[in-house]
Amino acid sequence: MQKKIYYHHTDCGGVVYYGKYLEFLEEARTEFLAERGVLIKELAEQGILFVVVRQEIDYKMPAFYADTLRIDTQITNISKVSMEFSCLLKNQNDKIISQAKTILACVDKNLKPKPIPTEIRSKIS
Repeated sequence: MQKKIYYHHTDCGGVVYYGKYLEFLEEARTEFLAERGVLIKELAEQGILFVVVRQEIDYKMPAFYADTLRIDTQITNISKVSMEFSCLLKNQNDKIISQAKTILACVDKNLKPKPIPTEIRSKIS
């Protein structure tokens, strides 16, 4: 996924605010799943939700206002109820900006863990 950095993503020094990376990662995961036919909104309407249970981010170098980041996303592990995403964020010069790992758990509408449905598992495997 490509992500253009706008002024509202940055702090007063023109550097991307660290908390914005969480938004970028969310967008990248959503696009990754949508490209495979897994639509988060439709699943939520069916009572199948995915919640973040762990987030790790290593910041390697700053991104700046007007940069364009490339976010490479992949699923690196799937268990009965969770999936692990790894993301690599690079700038337009192909320099690594950040690396992240996110673990999502599948839950029902009452936020109780539930197995990832077979249909979803087959689309993302």
